[in-house]
Amino acid sequence: MSQQPPVRSTGTPPPRPDASMSLLNNVMDHALDDGYAEASARRAAEGGGLPRTLRAKLGLAAGLVLAAAVVTVGAAEARISAPVVAKERQELIDRIEADTSAADRLEEDVEKIRVEVGERQRRALEQHGGDQAELVALLSGATPVRGPGVKLVVDDAKDTESGGGGPRESSGFSDTGRVRDRDMQRVVNGLWESGAEAVSINGQRLTSLSAIRAAGDAILVDNKPLVPPYTVLAVGDGQRLSTAFQDSADGQYLHALQENFGIRTSISAEAEVRLPAAPSLIVRTAEPRGAGAAKATGRATADTGKGTS
Repeated sequence: MSQQPPVRSTGTPPPRPDASMSLLNNVMDHALDDGYAEASARRAAEGGGLPRTLRAKLGLAAGLVLAAAVVTVGAAEARISAPVVAKERQELIDRIEADTSAADRLEEDVEKIRVEVGERQRRALEQHGGDQAELVALLSGATPVRGPGVKLVVDDAKDTESGGGGPRESSGFSDTGRVRDRDMQRVVNGLWESGAEAVSINGQRLTSLSAIRAAGDAILVDNKPLVPPYTVLAVGDGQRLSTAFQDSADGQYLHALQENFGIRTSISAEAEVRLPAAPSLIVRTAEPRGAGAAKATGRATADTGKGTS
């Protein structure tokens, strides 16, 4: 009698490692919502969403043809108008270059005429200056000057911002250290009083009629704006002029600006400095009144009962 082989039990299968992640498994197995899946299947069964009737197909074809026609016409117009636009642009560039060249030529002519006028004024001053023609030309700034002197450089404090009401208002020195027009006025006047024979700021020659003013944050010398640092050259006995200026009230004022507001200054005696002539001359003369004129004025004053100032 044959024996049946023993039946071995397979046992319970081991649990899946991700059995505890049922929510994550559900999301992975059903990534597409059932409603979306049903709608997609229905659309595929109906022909993939394409028009099925002849009328719809003709309408779609007409729309495509119209879109292609619009794109083609736009490209053609752009290609046609491109040369016109380029031509107009080039004409505008040519006009700008021509006008710029004309303005440059006019500026050169003005500069030549200005130089010519200055030369004639200087010759006339030398011709009618008499024995003191050289001294008059020097004091009026009619001629360039070179000789020993001092070089004084004045600059704003570091990290000084522009704008606002400016430093050292009339109510008090409460702002940061920017060099102002009143500072340069005191510097120049101090150099004159210390014995300077000629003075210039950033190459701008000063005369007895020069004006130092302010326009916003800019310093104007004879209506020409200057930018820091301000280099002041003065002709005179270099070492003596430097010492006299630093010991003067204006030199002490500049030293106080350096100590209190950080304005940077440096002064040095130079063996030779060169100053240009003033760009334009305005010569004014005065003559003393004679005794006869004074008597006539006195009679007129007595007659009218009004005094003169």
